Amino acid sequence: MLVTLSIRNLAVIEAVDVSFHAGFHVLTGETGAGKSIVIDALGLIAGGRGSADLIRYGCDKAEIEAMFELHKSHPVWNALEQIGIDADREEYLIIRREVTSQGKSTSRINGQLVNLTMLREIGEQLINIHGQHEHQNLMRADRHLHLLDTYGEAVIGPVKKQYQEQYASFSKVEKEYRELMNNSQKTYQMLDLYRFQLEEISAASLKSGEDEWLLEERVKLSHSEKMMDSVSGAYDLIYGQQGLGTISTAVSRLEDVVQYDEKELKPILEQLQSAYYQLEDAAFQLRDYRDEVEFNPERLDEVEQRLDLISTLRRKYGESVDEILRYYHNILQETNTLENKDERLEELKSRRDEMLGGLIEAALELSRARQMCAADLAGQVEKELKDLHMERTSLEVRLDRLEDSKGAEIDGQKVRLTRQGIDVAEFMISPNPGEPLRPLSKIASGGELSRMMLAMKSIFARHDRIPVLIFDEVDTGVSGRAAQSIAEKLDKLAEDCQVFSITHLPQVACMADHQYLIEKNIEGERTMTRVEELSLQGRVEELARMLGGVEITEKTLHHAQEMLKLAEERKAAKTAPE
Repeated sequence: MLVTLSIRNLAVIEAVDVSFHAGFHVLTGETGAGKSIVIDALGLIAGGRGSADLIRYGCDKAEIEAMFELHKSHPVWNALEQIGIDADREEYLIIRREVTSQGKSTSRINGQLVNLTMLREIGEQLINIHGQHEHQNLMRADRHLHLLDTYGEAVIGPVKKQYQEQYASFSKVEKEYRELMNNSQKTYQMLDLYRFQLEEISAASLKSGEDEWLLEERVKLSHSEKMMDSVSGAYDLIYGQQGLGTISTAVSRLEDVVQYDEKELKPILEQLQSAYYQLEDAAFQLRDYRDEVEFNPERLDEVEQRLDLISTLRRKYGESVDEILRYYHNILQETNTLENKDERLEELKSRRDEMLGGLIEAALELSRARQMCAADLAGQVEKELKDLHMERTSLEVRLDRLEDSKGAEIDGQKVRLTRQGIDVAEFMISPNPGEPLRPLSKIASGGELSRMMLAMKSIFARHDRIPVLIFDEVDTGVSGRAAQSIAEKLDKLAEDCQVFSITHLPQVACMADHQYLIEKNIEGERTMTRVEELSLQGRVEELARMLGGVEITEKTLHHAQEMLKLAEERKAAKTAPE
C-alpha cells in the first residue's frame, strides 16, 4: 500500500506531507481546491508524462516522493530485479520524481536512477488511476475486445499468443507474395537494368583490391627514370672505392693494432665490421632493385586505362573494387530471384495457402476461447451490477466476425484476419426487463456508466494485484441509492487493496475508513493548498458542508453524524460472523 506521499512545488501545492493507511480513503474539498493535483502527483509517480506547466510559479522544480509497503511476494519485486534495481523485500519501496522548469524529468527508485520507461513499468504495477476518461473508453466499442482479452488472460492469452505467432509468419509470406505479384512491370524493368549492370561489371574482370595495387604501380611507372638514376647513384657510392673500400681499409688497419688494446679497440672494430656487412647487404639490395626498375610507357598507359575504367564503375556501383564486387553478387542473387519469379510465386502461393489453413484454425480456436470468457465476464458483471442496484440489468459481450469481401472464407462468410484475430466485441446492455439488448454506448446514462465501470474494475482488481486503486470523481452523475451502492462497492474493493476516491458525494465520503480534506487558502499574495486527515469531528463538519453547502447548520451536522453512524453499522454488519 501507499504509506506516505510528499509533494513540493506542484501547481498550487507548496509543501504537503501526508500519511495513508490500509482501507478506503476519500479526498474531499471545494471545487478547485487542488484534489486533482494530488492525483497528478501520483500519476507522475506511476510514470506519467511530466511538464513544466505543473511546477509552482516562481520555482525551479517540482518534487514528489512516495513510499510503498508491499508484500514480499508481490510481482513488482521481480520486475525491479529484471531492470537491475537493488531492493530488499523486507523494506519499503521509495519512488522519487523531479520535474524541472525546463520540462526535464529525473526518476529514482530506492535512490537508483531509472528512465521513464522503467518507472512506468514499475508504476503500472503499483497504482491504477480511474477517471472520467474511463467512461469514454467504456463507450468505445473498439476497446471492448481488449477488455475481454484482459479479463480472460489465463484462458485467452496462450491461444492468442500462438495465433499471433502464426499470423506474423503468414503476413511475411503474404507480403512477399503480393509485392512480387503487383510489381510485374517493375520486375521486367529491373531485370533489364540488372542484366546490363552484371554484363558491364563482369566484362571488367575485376579482382579484389585491384584499384589499390594499380595506383601503387602507376606511381612507380610514372617515376621509373628518376628512380633508376637515384638507385644506381646510391649503389655506386656505397659499393665504390669511397664507400665499402674505405671502410674495408679502416677495418684492416684496426685489425693490425687491436691486439695491443683489446678493451678499447675491439668494440670499435666490431662496430665497423658490422657496418661493413650491413652496407654491403644494402648495396646488393639496391643493385637487385635497380635491375627490376622498368621504364615502360606502354605499361603505364595500360594502367591509366584500367584505372579510368575502374573509376567509371566506382561512380556507378561503389567506392572501391571490393564494394563493386559486393554489389555484383547482390544483384546477381536478385536477378536469379526475378528470373525465377513464376516459380517463386508458385512456391509462395503454396506456402501461403498451407499457412492460411492453420491460421484460420488458430483464429477459430481463439474465437472459441473468447466466447467462453465472454459469457463468464457477462455473468460476473451482472453479479457486480446487482450490488450496485442495477439488478434488472442484462449484459452480453457480443462477439461477431470482422467481415471483409476480400477476406478469407470461414463457414461461408468472408472474414478479415487481423493480428487480434477475426473477432469484434461489443458490450450490449438492457437496463430494464423486456427491453432488447442494445450497444452500451447508445443507451447508458452517466450514472449507469459510472456503475458499469466500477463493476468492471471490481472484477479486474481481483486479477491484476495492483495495490493502490484511485477513483477520480467516478461517481459523477449518480445520487441516492446509486451513490450509496457505489460507496459500498468501493468499501468492498478496499478489502483487497488500498482505495482512494475523490468525491463530492456525502454518501461516498461517509463510507470511507479515512477522510482527507484538501483546502485552498490565500496567504499573503500566494495561493496555498493543504491536505489534512480529518478527525471524527472534522469528518462531521466536512460532511455537513457537503450536505448543506457553505452554511453549516445544526440540522446538517446532525444529518452528517447520522450518516457516519449508519456507515459504521453497515461496516460492522459486513464483518460480523454469520
